Amino acid sequence: MDFSWTDEQRLWRRAVRDFAQNEIAPHVREIDEEERIPRGIIDGMAEVGLLAPTVGEEYGGAGADWTMAAIAAEELGRADISLAVPVLYLVEAAWGFIFYQYGSEELKQEYLPKVTRGEAFLGIATTEPEGGSDILGACNTRATKDGEDWLFNGEKTYISGVRESLDWGGIHLLLARTERDPDAGHRAFTFFAMPLKGTQGITPTYFDDMGRMGISTGGFALDEVRLPAAHQVGDLNRGFYHAMEGFSAARTLIGATCLGAARATLDMGIEHIKMRSAFGRPIASFEGVQFPLADLYTELEGTRLSTYKAAWTMDQKYGHDAATHHDIAIAAAMTKLKAPVLGFKLMNEVADWFGAMAYTKECPVEMGIRGIRSYSIGAEGTPNIMRMIIARELLGQEFLPTQYMEKA
Repeated sequence: MDFSWTDEQRLWRRAVRDFAQNEIAPHVREIDEEERIPRGIIDGMAEVGLLAPTVGEEYGGAGADWTMAAIAAEELGRADISLAVPVLYLVEAAWGFIFYQYGSEELKQEYLPKVTRGEAFLGIATTEPEGGSDILGACNTRATKDGEDWLFNGEKTYISGVRESLDWGGIHLLLARTERDPDAGHRAFTFFAMPLKGTQGITPTYFDDMGRMGISTGGFALDEVRLPAAHQVGDLNRGFYHAMEGFSAARTLIGATCLGAARATLDMGIEHIKMRSAFGRPIASFEGVQFPLADLYTELEGTRLSTYKAAWTMDQKYGHDAATHHDIAIAAAMTKLKAPVLGFKLMNEVADWFGAMAYTKECPVEMGIRGIRSYSIGAEGTPNIMRMIIARELLGQEFLPTQYMEKA
């Protein structure tokens, strides 16, 4: 078993780290306060190859594998602990790949080169007001065929990048119900490339989030929205399965992002406890600080191994056959279960080390706490949904109390 990095991976990490620390890290507070990622950072990410890097080179992507994608996610999280830039990155890396895999050539030629240049946004829209993880029960947005077009009615909510998509142009991969048969189960949904900018019948909404301020969160209602049939992504009524693939990819990159932010926060804390004195000696010399540090570092390293195991598993097995989804799903769910919760726990402990300063904006840890909380609350699945996935893969779905966890 070899835990070393290849030369290519080391060079890639160094390139991403240099860019992220020099061009992103100095502007994180600005991003948080102005609630926008500066155009210069977007352009720089495009130049380095950090926008939809998993897309093929023929569309301007880097053709990165999932280990390389996870490396970049970790380094971006380390530079921007508010997690705004990492959200932009991982959404396009995960769902850009799904679009690259299943979109028509016409659609890919139209959108992907713009996405990889930072001239358009690519996002995901599955969540609805009735719920997020319960796709079968909560996805009520309908697409009905009308001649050569599709008509859409419904609503999507808690979606990343609504403002960016309206400002820049681009698409959200929208999951809609295309089969009315109540017994269709998972075979009732189809993915579509939904442009928000300039599309008649789209009414956007925005939320005032507590964190990740540099990228918008919102939703949109669809009232008789018409799209050409060519905007279908993937096979008819196979959207649920494509979504499950995308969620596994996103969960893996979320794990790497959260670990990067957690490690950056731990590094800040270590420097602080070495310098801060109490009762005549550095607080790093007290066991009440040393023992949590040792525990958190151990948990962090273990979760980091799990995260890169998930990326490696995707590299080895993605797309080979349906049976391999077991290995990918369980590995991705494990890292999504552990990394955000551990990151939040670690940041709160480090805040205690900083004391009163951590309750002010003089200390960047508060940005991390606000940002990372989104990933344990629910983005790409709550902790309990991750537990259900892991249990399903270990026991078989016949032991689970819900019909909605059918193996993709």
